[in-house]
Amino acid sequence: MPLVANSDLPSYQRLRDVGGTVIPRARAEHQDIRELHIGLLNMMPDKALEATERQFFRLVGESNQIAQFYMHPFSLPGLVRGPEGRAHVERYYESFEQVQRDGLDALIVSGAIPGPELSALPFWKPLIQVIDWAYENVTSTLCSCLATHAVLEFRYHQKRRPLREKRWGVYSHQVTQRAHPLMVGVNTRFDVPHSRFNEIGRDQFAAAGLLVLVESPEAGVHLAVSGDGLRLVFFQGHPEYEQISLMKEYKREIGRFIQREIAVYPPFPEHVFTALHRAILAEYRDQVEVTMQRGTPAPLFPEHLLVAELDNSWHDSGEAVINNWIGAVYQLTHVDRRRPFRDGVDPADPLGLHRGGRSGD
Repeated sequence: MPLVANSDLPSYQRLRDVGGTVIPRARAEHQDIRELHIGLLNMMPDKALEATERQFFRLVGESNQIAQFYMHPFSLPGLVRGPEGRAHVERYYESFEQVQRDGLDALIVSGAIPGPELSALPFWKPLIQVIDWAYENVTSTLCSCLATHAVLEFRYHQKRRPLREKRWGVYSHQVTQRAHPLMVGVNTRFDVPHSRFNEIGRDQFAAAGLLVLVESPEAGVHLAVSGDGLRLVFFQGHPEYEQISLMKEYKREIGRFIQREIAVYPPFPEHVFTALHRAILAEYRDQVEVTMQRGTPAPLFPEHLLVAELDNSWHDSGEAVINNWIGAVYQLTHVDRRRPFRDGVDPADPLGLHRGGRSGD
C-alpha cells in the first residue's frame, strides 16, 4: 500500500519520480484503510541524510500489507550537521517530543558515522532515551548497523569488536531459523550488502539471549531478534542499499584519499565490481596517483562506465523481510498507538513463538 505524504519532505517527490506510490494526506484521510505510523530516527550525516530517507521509505512503502504508511522522520541533538543538514532537519523533521506525544506503531533507527568509542559519541545518551521509550511504547524497533551495535552495548552489555579491515561488499547469507515469522516466504539463501569497521559476533548475540535469523560465513550475522521475537530487530547489513550505494561509497573513499584524509588507496568492496569494472578502476587509480604526484586536479570518477552493469541481488529478499516485519506490527498493534500490544497478547511472546504459532493464527 502507499506511503502517505504527510509533509512536503522532498523524498516523497523523489520516490514518485522513480515510480513509487505516494499519495497526498488529504486523499488518504478520505479512505477507510488502516494507518500505520512508522518513525525513522535518521542519524546519518548530511550527505547521506536524504538518501537514507528514500531507502527506508521505499522498503516500507513496497510492503504489501493492507495499510497506509505515515512516516515520521526525526533526528537527535548532538549529531554534527552543516547548514544544509540542519535546515533540512528543522524544516521537515519532527522532534522526539512530538513523536512521543503522537505515538508510533514501529520505529526504524538508522546507522551513523562510527566513532572509536560509542559511549563517547555526543548522541549516545539521547539514543538510549529513544530506545528505552520505544521499548515500552512501540510494537517493534528495527536497528540498523551502528544502532545495532549501540543497543547491544547499552542494553545487553555486548561491546562491538573492531575488524582488522573494513568489511564492505555484497555477501551471500543463509536463513538459520526458517520457521520464524520474519522469514516467511524469504529465500533460504540471499545476498546482503555490508559496510562497517566493527561487528557483533554470533557468540555475542547468543550471550545476549538474542536469536540469529540470518548469517554469512564471510560477513557474519546480518539479522537477529530479541528473545520475544519482535520487540527489537537487529540488522548488521544494509538491505536498504540501492545498487549504486557501495559504488558511491567507494567513490567517497577515493575522494578522501585524494584530499589526503586517508593514507591508503581504498580497496574494492567485495563482490560488487565485474572484471571489466576492476580494469577501468585500476586505470583510474593510476591516473589519480599521477595527478597527485604532479599536484594537478584529479580526473573525474568514471561512474558512467560502471552504473549500467551493477547488480542488485538483495532488494527482493530485504523487501520480503520488511514485509513480514510490517505484517507482524500490523497484527499486534492496538488501535491506541501508545499501547504496543493488543489485549490478550503476551508482550514476552507476542508472535506466539513459544506456543507453537503466531498470535492470532
